[in-house]
Amino acid sequence: MAVLLGAVQTVKAAEITRATLDGDAYLAGQTGYISASVYNDKTDIIRVTELSATVDYYYTDGTVYIQKFFPSTTLPTEIQPGQTETFRIPISLPTNIAPGFINLIIEARTDLYINMTDRWIGSDRPTYKTTLYIESPYKQSYENSQQQLLNTQQLLEKEKADSRNLGYTAIVLTITTLTFAGLATFLLFTLRKPKPIAQPR
Repeated sequence: MAVLLGAVQTVKAAEITRATLDGDAYLAGQTGYISASVYNDKTDIIRVTELSATVDYYYTDGTVYIQKFFPSTTLPTEIQPGQTETFRIPISLPTNIAPGFINLIIEARTDLYINMTDRWIGSDRPTYKTTLYIESPYKQSYENSQQQLLNTQQLLEKEKADSRNLGYTAIVLTITTLTFAGLATFLLFTLRKPKPIAQPR
Protein backbone atom coordinates (compact mmCIF):
# COMPACT_ATOMS: atom_id res chain seq x y z
CA MET A 1 0.00 0.00 0.00
CA ALA A 2 1.39 3.39 -0.94
CA VAL A 3 1.54 6.04 1.81
CA LEU A 4 0.67 9.50 0.58
CA LEU A 5 3.17 11.98 1.94
CA GLY A 6 1.69 15.45 2.17
CA ALA A 7 1.33 18.55 4.26
CA VAL A 8 -0.86 18.08 7.32
CA GLN A 9 -2.70 21.15 8.54
CA THR A 10 -3.05 21.39 12.33
CA VAL A 11 -6.52 22.41 13.46
CA LYS A 12 -8.32 23.19 16.71
CA ALA A 13 -10.35 20.01 16.92
CA ALA A 14 -9.04 17.46 14.45
CA GLU A 15 -6.36 16.69 11.93
CA ILE A 16 -5.97 14.32 9.02
CA THR A 17 -2.84 12.45 10.04
CA ARG A 18 -2.52 9.89 7.29
CA ALA A 19 -3.81 8.99 3.83
CA THR A 20 -3.07 5.84 1.84
CA LEU A 21 -3.91 4.54 -1.61
CA ASP A 22 -4.51 0.93 -2.59
CA GLY A 23 -1.98 1.22 -5.43
CA ASP A 24 1.26 2.98 -6.38
CA ALA A 25 -0.01 4.02 -9.81
CA TYR A 26 -3.32 3.97 -11.66
CA LEU A 27 -4.43 3.60 -15.25
CA ALA A 28 -7.16 5.58 -16.98
CA GLY A 29 -10.56 4.11 -16.16
CA GLN A 30 -9.28 2.29 -13.08
CA THR A 31 -11.02 2.26 -9.71
CA GLY A 32 -9.50 2.23 -6.24
CA TYR A 33 -9.83 3.85 -2.85
CA ILE A 34 -8.16 6.25 -0.44
CA SER A 35 -7.95 5.57 3.29
CA ALA A 36 -7.97 8.79 5.31
CA SER A 37 -7.38 8.88 9.07
CA VAL A 38 -8.92 11.70 11.15
CA TYR A 39 -7.53 12.25 14.66
CA ASN A 40 -9.32 14.01 17.52
CA ASP A 41 -6.66 15.99 19.39
CA LYS A 42 -9.08 17.67 21.82
CA THR A 43 -10.60 16.72 25.17
CA ASP A 44 -14.13 16.83 23.80
CA ILE A 45 -15.93 14.63 21.31
CA ILE A 46 -15.88 15.67 17.66
CA ARG A 47 -17.86 14.41 14.74
CA VAL A 48 -16.94 14.30 11.07
CA THR A 49 -19.86 15.68 9.10
CA GLU A 50 -18.26 15.64 5.66
CA LEU A 51 -15.16 14.13 4.08
CA SER A 52 -14.08 14.43 0.47
CA ALA A 53 -11.16 13.89 -1.87
CA THR A 54 -10.93 16.52 -4.60
CA VAL A 55 -8.98 15.72 -7.75
CA ASP A 56 -8.17 18.23 -10.47
CA TYR A 57 -6.83 16.61 -13.61
CA TYR A 58 -6.54 17.01 -17.35
CA TYR A 59 -8.31 15.09 -20.02
CA THR A 60 -6.25 13.86 -22.96
CA ASP A 61 -7.55 16.83 -24.98
CA GLY A 62 -6.17 19.28 -22.39
CA THR A 63 -9.47 20.12 -20.68
CA VAL A 64 -9.17 20.73 -16.93
CA TYR A 65 -11.71 18.93 -14.78
CA ILE A 66 -12.34 18.89 -11.02
CA GLN A 67 -14.06 15.95 -9.36
CA LYS A 68 -14.95 15.12 -5.76
CA PHE A 69 -15.13 11.67 -4.21
CA PHE A 70 -16.89 10.88 -0.94
CA PRO A 71 -16.53 8.08 1.63
CA SER A 72 -18.63 4.96 1.66
CA THR A 73 -19.29 5.47 5.39
CA THR A 74 -22.50 7.21 6.42
CA LEU A 75 -21.73 10.53 8.08
CA PRO A 76 -21.67 12.11 10.63
CA THR A 77 -19.31 9.87 12.61
CA GLU A 78 -18.25 10.69 16.16
CA ILE A 79 -14.63 10.41 17.33
CA GLN A 80 -13.75 10.22 21.01
CA PRO A 81 -10.93 12.40 22.45
CA GLY A 82 -7.48 11.08 21.52
CA GLN A 83 -8.91 8.55 19.07
CA THR A 84 -8.54 8.11 15.32
CA GLU A 85 -11.16 7.08 12.81
CA THR A 86 -10.20 5.82 9.34
CA PHE A 87 -12.51 6.37 6.37
CA ARG A 88 -12.41 4.72 2.96
CA ILE A 89 -13.05 6.97 -0.04
CA PRO A 90 -13.71 5.10 -3.32
CA ILE A 91 -12.28 6.71 -6.47
CA SER A 92 -13.04 6.07 -10.13
CA LEU A 93 -10.87 7.65 -12.82
CA PRO A 94 -12.21 8.61 -16.27
CA THR A 95 -11.09 6.60 -19.27
CA ASN A 96 -9.67 9.65 -21.05
CA ILE A 97 -7.64 11.08 -18.18
CA ALA A 98 -4.16 12.30 -19.15
CA PRO A 99 -1.15 10.48 -17.63
CA GLY A 100 1.09 12.13 -15.05
CA PHE A 101 0.86 13.47 -11.52
CA ILE A 102 -2.39 15.09 -10.41
CA ASN A 103 -3.26 17.04 -7.27
CA LEU A 104 -5.29 15.37 -4.56
CA ILE A 105 -6.78 17.29 -1.62
CA ILE A 106 -8.55 15.49 1.20
CA GLU A 107 -10.77 17.74 3.32
CA ALA A 108 -12.90 17.09 6.40
CA ARG A 109 -15.59 19.15 8.07
CA THR A 110 -15.95 18.62 11.79
CA ASP A 111 -18.21 19.68 14.64
CA LEU A 112 -17.05 20.04 18.24
CA TYR A 113 -19.27 19.00 21.15
CA ILE A 114 -19.54 21.60 23.94
CA ASN A 115 -20.37 20.02 27.29
CA MET A 116 -21.41 23.28 28.96
CA THR A 117 -24.13 23.98 26.44
CA ASP A 118 -24.80 20.37 25.45
CA ARG A 119 -24.65 21.22 21.77
CA TRP A 120 -22.53 20.84 18.64
CA ILE A 121 -20.82 23.79 17.01
CA GLY A 122 -19.07 23.99 13.67
CA SER A 123 -15.31 23.54 13.90
CA ASP A 124 -12.37 23.79 11.55
CA ARG A 125 -11.80 21.97 8.26
CA PRO A 126 -8.52 20.02 8.22
CA THR A 127 -6.95 19.24 4.85
CA TYR A 128 -4.31 16.88 3.53
CA LYS A 129 -2.57 17.59 0.22
CA THR A 130 -0.71 15.11 -1.96
CA THR A 131 -0.41 13.81 -5.54
CA LEU A 132 -1.77 10.84 -7.44
CA TYR A 133 0.13 9.23 -10.33
CA ILE A 134 -1.62 8.20 -13.54
CA GLU A 135 0.45 5.79 -15.61
CA SER A 136 0.61 6.10 -19.38
CA PRO A 137 -1.43 3.43 -21.21
CA TYR A 138 1.43 3.09 -23.70
CA LYS A 139 3.68 1.83 -20.93
CA GLN A 140 1.19 -0.89 -20.11
CA SER A 141 0.86 -1.77 -23.80
CA TYR A 142 4.64 -1.93 -24.12
CA GLU A 143 4.97 -4.16 -21.06
CA ASN A 144 2.22 -6.43 -22.41
CA SER A 145 3.92 -6.67 -25.81
CA GLN A 146 7.26 -7.43 -24.14
CA GLN A 147 5.64 -10.18 -22.09
CA GLN A 148 4.01 -11.63 -25.20
CA LEU A 149 7.37 -11.55 -26.98
CA LEU A 150 9.02 -13.31 -24.05
CA ASN A 151 6.30 -15.95 -24.01
CA THR A 152 6.73 -16.50 -27.76
CA GLN A 153 10.51 -16.85 -27.40
CA GLN A 154 10.09 -19.34 -24.58
CA LEU A 155 7.60 -21.33 -26.69
CA LEU A 156 10.02 -21.38 -29.66
CA GLU A 157 12.88 -22.51 -27.42
CA LYS A 158 10.69 -25.28 -26.06
CA GLU A 159 9.71 -26.37 -29.58
CA LYS A 160 13.38 -26.37 -30.62
CA ALA A 161 14.30 -28.44 -27.57
CA ASP A 162 11.46 -30.86 -28.28
CA SER A 163 12.57 -31.10 -31.92
CA ARG A 164 16.17 -31.81 -30.90
CA ASN A 165 15.03 -34.45 -28.45
CA LEU A 166 12.86 -36.04 -31.14
CA GLY A 167 15.80 -36.05 -33.55
CA TYR A 168 18.05 -37.66 -30.97
CA THR A 169 15.39 -40.26 -30.26
CA ALA A 170 15.01 -41.04 -33.98
CA ILE A 171 18.78 -41.42 -34.38
CA VAL A 172 19.05 -43.73 -31.38
CA LEU A 173 16.09 -45.76 -32.62
CA THR A 174 17.63 -46.07 -36.10
CA ILE A 175 21.01 -47.16 -34.72
CA THR A 176 19.34 -49.64 -32.40
CA THR A 177 17.24 -51.05 -35.25
CA LEU A 178 20.25 -51.40 -37.54
CA THR A 179 22.27 -53.03 -34.77
CA PHE A 180 19.59 -55.59 -34.06
CA ALA A 181 19.11 -56.21 -37.79
CA GLY A 182 22.84 -56.79 -38.25
CA LEU A 183 22.98 -59.05 -35.23
CA ALA A 184 20.01 -61.02 -36.47
CA THR A 185 21.61 -61.47 -39.92
CA PHE A 186 24.87 -62.58 -38.35
CA LEU A 187 23.15 -65.09 -36.14
CA LEU A 188 21.09 -66.36 -39.08
CA PHE A 189 24.15 -67.18 -41.17
CA THR A 190 26.18 -68.44 -38.24
CA LEU A 191 23.64 -70.80 -36.76
CA ARG A 192 22.17 -72.06 -39.99
CA LYS A 193 22.98 -75.79 -40.49
CA PRO A 194 24.69 -76.62 -43.82
CA LYS A 195 22.69 -78.85 -46.16
CA PRO A 196 24.27 -82.26 -46.90
CA ILE A 197 25.77 -82.56 -50.40
CA ALA A 198 24.07 -85.18 -52.50
CA GLN A 199 26.40 -88.13 -53.37
CA PRO A 200 26.49 -89.31 -56.97
CA ARG A 201 25.07 -92.76 -57.55
